[in-house]
Amino acid sequence: MGSNRRPEFALSRPATNNGHMDKIAALTEILSQNPADAFARYGLAMAYAAEGREREALAEFDTIIERTPDYVAAYQMSAQQLLKAGRTDDARVRLELGLAAAARTRNTHAASEMQGMLDELV
Repeated sequence: MGSNRRPEFALSRPATNNGHMDKIAALTEILSQNPADAFARYGLAMAYAAEGREREALAEFDTIIERTPDYVAAYQMSAQQLLKAGRTDDARVRLELGLAAAARTRNTHAASEMQGMLDELV
């Protein structure tokens, strides 16, 4: 006895023209319940970046780095945002801090990518 009714979770999500706002709303809700969720905060930062909301994206990346200093991807992606904004010196500092975090966590792949980004800035 199938029903044509949509699942309730789908009804509670805001309707938008693109998936980014849905994602932003969902991640904001998750973070309202658990502000320490670095994975959700990273997803929110990336969703803001995809929307071109640079200031909000960078603020979320900064929060991740402050609260979870070994979250290596936040350094790399925030450096990319800083470069897009023309903030080369800030991006360089972020990459250097990211390389230190990658060394602490033994994340050689991320270290290699960030070193490549840093080399291109010289």
